[in-house]
Amino acid sequence: MTGIDDLPIRDELRGTSPYGAPQLDVPVRLNTNENPYPLPEELVARITERVAEAARHLNRYPDRDAIELRTELAGYLTRTAGHQVSVANVWAANGSNEVLQQLLQTFGGPGRTAIGFEPSYSMHALVSRGTGTGWISGPRNADYTIDVDSARAAIAEHRPDVVFITSPNNPTGTAVEAETVLALHDAAQAARADAAGALVVIDEAYGEFSHRPSLLPLIEGRPRLVLSRTMSKAFGAAGLRLGYLAADPAVVDAVQLVRLPYHLSAVTQATALAALEHTDTLLGYVETLKAERDRLVSELRALGCEVTESDANFVQFGRFEDAHAAWQALLERGVLVRDNGVPGMLRVTAGTPAENDAFLDAVRELMKETSA
Repeated sequence: MTGIDDLPIRDELRGTSPYGAPQLDVPVRLNTNENPYPLPEELVARITERVAEAARHLNRYPDRDAIELRTELAGYLTRTAGHQVSVANVWAANGSNEVLQQLLQTFGGPGRTAIGFEPSYSMHALVSRGTGTGWISGPRNADYTIDVDSARAAIAEHRPDVVFITSPNNPTGTAVEAETVLALHDAAQAARADAAGALVVIDEAYGEFSHRPSLLPLIEGRPRLVLSRTMSKAFGAAGLRLGYLAADPAVVDAVQLVRLPYHLSAVTQATALAALEHTDTLLGYVETLKAERDRLVSELRALGCEVTESDANFVQFGRFEDAHAAWQALLERGVLVRDNGVPGMLRVTAGTPAENDAFLDAVRELMKETSA
């Protein structure tokens, strides 16, 4: 049989693996940072109404520029993130991963490089490779924060075309101070002062769960600074696949050079618009999850675990001599968490109170077993 290595794939893709997490049928699934609360019935009914209306026109292409959706997203950001933006500042795509891909197609590519500070969201490196962009792994401190001096030195050395800053960071949950973002933004522009500058992307997929205000206001007066968001987490709409960015209008114009024709279906746009009508209800679930996240942090520490400070809807915990064996032991107890590749650590998504109780009970049993 022909294998992937027998095909004429690009050299930089050889030996790599696709992004993904185990999708196993277990009682408690806390491994993919999904919102555990189903959409409320009134929202489901509204989605049905909007999709039914869109279905009457499926013989026609959808709004290519998603003007209504981008307008509503701009209104949501203005209300909740502390900075006024308009439709000209916002672009939407099929999940924040497509947003990142479009940015790299536009500002990265062959002969260009991107840097991220790892451990961080692994899709940054995967999308970079997929677009032919060279990937540079930048440093983090032992507590998973970004050391400004070391990061600036890496930027000065490598002169990347694209810089990724993830806040809150996945998989650690660590938030990034605004001062750090500005320092790295300025370093990136100085490193490429002989060119058109560097694009700096703040990946704020978990921004609604943070104790800190959004970094959105930083885009003001900085045309090479971009904020990426998603509806998968806070909106409980992982199945929708809707992500968006906020940036200078020139960036919005630029990514349209690479977008596929009519890339957002009429059904996707209708569903997202319905969800945006129920923002207050959905953000109420966010507050519940933040409280559950904080409970997980407190109780895991009480059990003797090392826990990373988290501003997201998940918690990184450990430290295990064999993290994968600990992951397997929890799975055998009916709880699926994420073996995130950070040495000695695992990651758990904040679930419902009952799910979190089941997880904590499983950890208690594991800790007793390993200390016996």
